[in-house]
Amino acid sequence: VQLVESGGGSVQAGGSLRLSCAASGLTIRNYCMAWFREAPGKQRERVSYISSYGHTIYLESVKGRFTFSQDDSKNALYLHMSSLKSDDSAMYYCAAGRPLFGECKNYNYWGQGTQVTVSS
Repeated sequence: VQLVESGGGSVQAGGSLRLSCAASGLTIRNYCMAWFREAPGKQRERVSYISSYGHTIYLESVKGRFTFSQDDSKNALYLHMSSLKSDDSAMYYCAAGRPLFGECKNYNYWGQGTQVTVSS
């Protein structure tokens, strides 16, 4: 299984970026897929994910600014980020896992991450 993120970079506050995650070795429609981020000195956060009921869930601080999408035909997922803030600076990871007791909580497969840096 391989998850490969791309699309990170440096951007000024208020700007936009689109992250991509290409999956191989698994079929993403059969897995719980998510985007996480981790900044130095901070806990890892689950930014957005598709619940086992098919709902897209967002971290409160990114609601209205980030959009999670998934293209099953390409076996890829995306995170479009707009109105970026300095607090969004982090390493962003895509992750995959099987539902556990009907819920998307455990992620067994992780990409290597793509860095997002937002300057104010």
